[in-house]
Amino acid sequence: MKEILNYLFEYKYLDRQTARKVLTNLAEGKYNQSEMASFLTVFIMRSITIQELAGFRDAMLDLCVRIDLGSYDVIDLCGTGGDGKDTFNVSTLASFIVAGTGQMVAKHGNNAVSSACGSSNLLGYLGYQFTNDQDKLVELLDKAGICYLHAPLFHPAMKNVAPVRNDLGVKTFFNMLGPMVNPTFLKKQIVGVFSLELARLYAYLYQQTDSKYIILHSLDGYDEVSLTGPFKIVGRNDESIISPEELGMQYVKPEELLGGKTVEESAKIFMNVLEGRGTPAQNQVATANAGMALYCAHPEEGLESAMTKAGESLKSGRALEALKKFIAVSQN
Repeated sequence: MKEILNYLFEYKYLDRQTARKVLTNLAEGKYNQSEMASFLTVFIMRSITIQELAGFRDAMLDLCVRIDLGSYDVIDLCGTGGDGKDTFNVSTLASFIVAGTGQMVAKHGNNAVSSACGSSNLLGYLGYQFTNDQDKLVELLDKAGICYLHAPLFHPAMKNVAPVRNDLGVKTFFNMLGPMVNPTFLKKQIVGVFSLELARLYAYLYQQTDSKYIILHSLDGYDEVSLTGPFKIVGRNDESIISPEELGMQYVKPEELLGGKTVEESAKIFMNVLEGRGTPAQNQVATANAGMALYCAHPEEGLESAMTKAGESLKSGRALEALKKFIAVSQN
């Protein structure tokens, strides 16, 4: 590792194969915590390249615990995090709204590193039992329309580096990797990113796949549709800027999107929205992100139809029912 670090400290870049090898070694526990922290810090201080990001992704997918969902038509809603906005758990909420429409979801997530409450913190608090058992994940899809993939159970590299990430407490390239390494190797995905630069990197890498995808970034810095202003979407054949009005929604204020300062407070916000006690801003943002996911999965039906379906899932209680089934099945 010292040789790699000295190379990087000279403002040089890793090629794809070297990046792949280094992350493989990291996953196999070949570096100490100081070496790992130094390595992660390099990519906090400068931009990551396409070749580096691709190599890291290759290693994560090589090493992951793969899950075969066969013919199940699933989508993932996953943001990179690291936008520093401290919003409530938007993509997790949107995932249950999507599941409530009948579109199956295989959500990939983790505990928080740079915020108070990640999707795993939240779902664990609500009683979900994490698993990497394929039969149980299939059962969750069959009965609840959604399964959840807690990253450390599927990615040994994430598990080994977790203490270092927690000590650093800031976003690292693992935030960038999270959405790209879903262990089901699914073919539909909506990804929120924290910068336009990262949107460009993602777009290049996703163009090399056969997936349906939408990469989105709110122009004021959110890694999701925040409705605080316009947002950019990048798909295989589409790149455009969309305003809240085009979704039939109102602008909201940043302070209306804040999450809880604890897992308990975050869970209360989450349940309030699903149980019909959410604020107009919370309801709109959750619905907007779910609607974008539905549009990604079925673009032929149009954006307006996608937003309508998402809104109906939340208002009718079908999203809440999906959560209840999800928790119950995981505990059996």
